[in-house]
Amino acid sequence: MERTALPLVVALLLAICSLRHTGLAETIHCDLQPVDAEVTYITSQVSEGCVAQVPNATVEVHILFLESSRELSELELTIQKSKQNGTRPREVFLVLSAKKNVLLQLQAPGIPLYLAFNPKLIFQGHPGVNTTELPSFTTKSQLLAWANTKGSIASIAELNDPQSILLRLDQAPRSPSFCNLEPLMDMGHTLEWSPLTRASVRGCRLEGVPGHKEAHIVRVLPGPEAGPRTVTVKVELRCASGDPEAVLILQGPSHVSWLIDANHNMQIWTTGEYSFKIFPEKNIRGFVLPDTPQGLLGEARRLNASMVASFVELPLASVVSLQAHSCGGGGLQTSPPPVQTTPSPTESCNQELLLSLIQPKCSEDVMTVVLKKDLISTLQCTITSLTFSDPSCQAEDRDDQFVLRSTYSSCGMAVTENVVSNEVVVNLFSSSSLQWKKVHCINMESLSFQLGLYLSPHFLQASNTIELGQQGFVQVSMTPSIPELTLQLDSCQLDLGPEGDTVELIQSQTAKGSCVSLLSPGPGGDVRFSFLLRGYMVPTPTTGTLTCTIALRSRSLSPETHRTISMRLNIVSPGLPDKGLVLPAVLGITFGAFLIGALLTAALWYIYSHTRPPGKREPVVAVAAPASSESSSTNHSIGSTQSTPCSTSSMA
Repeated sequence: MERTALPLVVALLLAICSLRHTGLAETIHCDLQPVDAEVTYITSQVSEGCVAQVPNATVEVHILFLESSRELSELELTIQKSKQNGTRPREVFLVLSAKKNVLLQLQAPGIPLYLAFNPKLIFQGHPGVNTTELPSFTTKSQLLAWANTKGSIASIAELNDPQSILLRLDQAPRSPSFCNLEPLMDMGHTLEWSPLTRASVRGCRLEGVPGHKEAHIVRVLPGPEAGPRTVTVKVELRCASGDPEAVLILQGPSHVSWLIDANHNMQIWTTGEYSFKIFPEKNIRGFVLPDTPQGLLGEARRLNASMVASFVELPLASVVSLQAHSCGGGGLQTSPPPVQTTPSPTESCNQELLLSLIQPKCSEDVMTVVLKKDLISTLQCTITSLTFSDPSCQAEDRDDQFVLRSTYSSCGMAVTENVVSNEVVVNLFSSSSLQWKKVHCINMESLSFQLGLYLSPHFLQASNTIELGQQGFVQVSMTPSIPELTLQLDSCQLDLGPEGDTVELIQSQTAKGSCVSLLSPGPGGDVRFSFLLRGYMVPTPTTGTLTCTIALRSRSLSPETHRTISMRLNIVSPGLPDKGLVLPAVLGITFGAFLIGALLTAALWYIYSHTRPPGKREPVVAVAAPASSESSSTNHSIGSTQSTPCSTSSMA
């Protein structure tokens, strides 16, 4: 009887335990409300996009469609060149399409870049970037067809409210050869971005659980593709009373692992595997966790957390940053609900963005500030006056913009040895106080720049003459040398006259072609590079103009200042500068001399063979005539076309 009753008792106990756990999950009272915790993230998932592999393209095209919920927003765009050793960056044609005003800050060091954008995008400009305005398109397909004529399309992405974008130019080896748009596309290593809109973070107090332990829950939703991925999670809990007792719950797809970087000790509860930043090689196996919000709240309660200090759901991300201020026993700090009020004129004007539009342009001893009226109107601002620190220097009110302009010797300019500085004063109709912004230019009066050509890598003696087919070494120097200022070479070209070509040597701080090499800076920070002039040109140039655009950057000031310098070069033919013989003439003389020598040899052999006594003649052994072979080889060499990346030879 007892043996028969035992299984029934065990089954009854299991049923009670099962009901107990089910009841725990079902009876959790947790009213999630917005809290003051802040979560930012970086993701590679876009609303629509594609990536293609274009290894043989000379120009790769990247297209970004920028969707924005604001009338004016700021965007930081960084383009990173390929990290493959020994490869030169290809030309990049970047298309930016925006429906609302976007203030663009672009970084593309060492990349030959062409930028096409529509009028909604506000680009302050950079001398190393060639820009053009997009034609007017009514559909996305029209824009894509136009962009396809510029080169091979390597990537397309549509982003909603981007704050920063990182575009990498490395080839995606497993991508198709053609870019086909797909919804909710994971761009992988090619593109990562951070949204302007903050993630929705909520929290609640778990009823019936004593203590002050807090739970932080991050749920990463599955992406369109299931592949191994590591998510870096940075956690910062700010609490003056010390580290709170906390548990971090990370839930995501099974193929996701976690790299945790926390500023304090806390309990870790994750799916997949996780490791810590201080010991990244040591992976710890996680647990099987519920994949629903209610289930994760039950998991927090099972871990004895008395409150959920932060709960957030994110798309598949690569980096997640969490900052919270709850501090355990301090109570849950919820965000106050928004109060519907009528904004005053002062609140409606975005003064921070307005001041960011004030960027001086520095030219020959002149500082200029331009503000477009349509952007001021977009920011809902009304400017009553715009001046330098000297109120008598008023901006000129033109048709569509305000222009504030002054020489370095007036309008209150503060001139030092290296920097010219002033302040722009903005008087807004909606504000009782003036808005001030400091502006700077680099003082070029005390600086001189030298462009020199040398014929050896030792840079000992400058020259103004170079031979066709000779390697030249160029140095750009500045006197006096100032440690605070950095000299950089943006572009350089050699103009061979109206009948010759313009040879691009440097573009966007990048060597153009295999004939050009950037060299290490000189002892005083001088910029250096070398180039190999083609050995044969038709018509043969006799002079050329070497022109370089340099950028002078300060470590602490913005913007940079640019200067163009040039020098005249004499170009002579190799070896015979006085007689002016070019390569076809030299080859003709060589061939003529060879032909005369061959005829003389044949004549001597004929005389010798017919004047010897008949009895002394020896048998003739037939062998391949080297002269005939050599002549054939020589004729072939002269009649063919030979070309290398740096020199060409052809029949005139």
